[in-house]
Amino acid sequence: MSTPSLAANAYASLARLTDAAGAAKGLTPAAPGSSFGDMLQNAVTSFTETSRKTDVQTHALASGKSNLVDVVTAVAETEVAIDTLVSVRDRVIHAYEEIMRMPI
Repeated sequence: MSTPSLAANAYASLARLTDAAGAAKGLTPAAPGSSFGDMLQNAVTSFTETSRKTDVQTHALASGKSNLVDVVTAVAETEVAIDTLVSVRDRVIHAYEEIMRMPI
């Protein structure tokens, strides 16, 4: 079940992930002219990279080249990213439904 603290932790983790990914790529915060689609694309790209890192850590653990703590941490980061992505998707769908209910 979702709790406010769980949601706040998920948001904070996503913010750290996107800030770290953006800093690693040399990206700056969104410019005033950037689009919502660009922001979503960056978030999905960040999620994909996090997921790939988890896969690499899992394969390394299976071959005996990684630490279990690193794998658990990577899986937890991916789980937070998935939860956040699903929450954003749900909010976008809800907003779309609200717009469709507006009278013309």
